[in-house]
This record gives sequence, structure tokens and C-alpha cells, in this order.
Amino acid sequence: MNTLTTHHKHKDHFSDYVGLAGYIYVLQALAFFLGGVTFIIAIILNYLNMQRVKGTWLESHFKWQIETFWVALALVLIGSATLPFFIGFVVIFAAVIWVIHRIVYGLIKLNKSKEVKSISKFHFI
Repeated sequence: MNTLTTHHKHKDHFSDYVGLAGYIYVLQALAFFLGGVTFIIAIILNYLNMQRVKGTWLESHFKWQIETFWVALALVLIGSATLPFFIGFVVIFAAVIWVIHRIVYGLIKLNKSKEVKSISKFHFI
């Protein structure tokens, strides 16, 4: 009986991290309207909770969210630096579309309780 109770608590605890992953996607989306502040909160939450989801399908979501932050930051910095040459507008526009795609795709996979299959070349993140 004790094992069943422990297993049930673990399952409930795991659902907290599923919810957290969803909140992090929402924080990333809110960054478009709040100047990026919520994106920073999201990345902090990712790093603080990464160890707790290691080895589960949620780990792919946390890595996906972390990668989204760092690549988006790099693209916005490059886009900002190249704004005087017009190409910056294109880079920033592409970054916005890319981030929206990653948030939506991640949320869809999360709602289906499936891991995100990343084909990224940024494995160092």
C-alpha cells in the first residue's frame, strides 16, 4: 500500500512539471508584449528545474525552451546590430516567426504528452 501511495504522489508531482513547462511556453509568448522580461523569467525557471525532469519526456521540452531563448537572443542581437543595413528587419522578423513556431509546436507536443524531437544543430546549449 505504501508503494502505491508513493507512486501516486510521484505522478502528481510530475504533473506539476508538465504544468510548469506549459507556463514557461506562456511566459515565452508573453515576452512579445512585455519587452522580453518574461522570457528571462522563463529561462531562469528552465535552468532551476532542469534536473527534476532529467530522464523524462519533459526534458526535451526544457531543452527546447532553453534553446529557443538563446537562439532568439542571438538573432535579436544580430538583427539589432544590422538594423541600419535593412537586413536587421529581416533577421528580427525571421526570429519572431521562428520563436512563435517553436512555442506553438512545443505546446502542441506538450498537450499530447509527447517529447519534442529537435533537429537543431545547437546541441551545445
